[in-house]
Amino acid sequence: MGAEKSGDPALGIPAWTGGLTDVHPDFKPTGHYPNPYSDDELQFEITGDNADQYAKHLTPGQIKLLKQYPTWKMKVYPSRRSASFPQGIYDATRENATQVTLVEGGNGFTGSTAGIAFPIPQNGTEVIWNHLTAYKGNTWATSWAQAPVTSNGDYNLVEFDYEYDFIHGNQLKDPSERKDNLLLYFLQAITAPPRLAGSILLVHEYADQVSQPRKAWIYNPGSRRVRLAPNVAYDNPGTASDSLRTNDDFGMFNGATDRYDWEIIGKKAIYIPYNTFDLNSDKISTKDVLMPGHINPEHARYELHRVWHVRATLRDGTSHIYKRRDFYLDEDSWVVHVVDKYDNRDQLWRVSEMHSLNFYDLPMLSAGVEVHHDLNAKRYIAMRLTNDNDVVYQPIKANDNDFRPAALRSRGRR
Repeated sequence: MGAEKSGDPALGIPAWTGGLTDVHPDFKPTGHYPNPYSDDELQFEITGDNADQYAKHLTPGQIKLLKQYPTWKMKVYPSRRSASFPQGIYDATRENATQVTLVEGGNGFTGSTAGIAFPIPQNGTEVIWNHLTAYKGNTWATSWAQAPVTSNGDYNLVEFDYEYDFIHGNQLKDPSERKDNLLLYFLQAITAPPRLAGSILLVHEYADQVSQPRKAWIYNPGSRRVRLAPNVAYDNPGTASDSLRTNDDFGMFNGATDRYDWEIIGKKAIYIPYNTFDLNSDKISTKDVLMPGHINPEHARYELHRVWHVRATLRDGTSHIYKRRDFYLDEDSWVVHVVDKYDNRDQLWRVSEMHSLNFYDLPMLSAGVEVHHDLNAKRYIAMRLTNDNDVVYQPIKANDNDFRPAALRSRGRR
């Protein structure tokens, strides 16, 4: 995948030996993932009082969260390099190392239909495209909730059904079906609360977004019409988010790269959310996860991992509510786990963390609970809350016609 296989004994980072591939004996297909590391002992806790002691392994945003909220802490466990992927992803990634190129301007790439695009990145743009091309499964459905939480801990859940058809990297499609330039089809349907239920969003995402920008449509149940949705991009507010995240915050970053200059700052060891099986478990409920200021730290797990630090700086002549974004990507998966975001005054404004886990039956390192903090408003939005749902990853059969605008009308009339 382009990571360093060797470990760092001085830091307690082990060598990568293939990642987690054993399926837990209690796992049931499509359901939640039992914790294979439940016997790991807590090493220590990082709080606002001792954050300075660990500052070289924390981001500025993480330190700010610890200082701002006395009830927040980071529970640190042994580092487990559990990231693992199908052999087809490894094979494709190796081939990509010598044949994938950025398009002019960097807002896209050519030469790949699977695998990490740039396993030996030469610049920050290539690193962020690795996040965008990380393996995220095949063709599947799931359901989860999001909660925009007020400063006193109140929230109203918004519930979603999702369907994904990942074209790039899909291990169940023949290589001829992996259309060059098409990354994925994405469908989002709101199921609750009643005032929002019935709204459906459809997105077609492309690799070369210069020649073929993202296409999006929305079905409105009130008018029963499907309309183009060009605003589903960049810094427009995310769906039902109380403006606590932007569209391109979803998944820590998505969409076009053209409004920023991307710079590799380097690699370093950072405490990041990892192997958070307990936080994403059905052994706890959504209400156990959410509390004022931040999610419940008792259920979160942090580990020390090597990460790529990439800085995105707003380009002259473009606009975005974030003037600067600092991304921290796990070296084994290329998935962004932490983002520090700065406003137009160069002040730290928002901090995001992805609490990942390994879907070991596939296998893949998957997104889990995704949290976006607004430091000024003292609010946050928690996404991908599956605790109260039965299905986590449900393989489905679908074809191109299921992800066409015309299909939204039929879905909306059901």
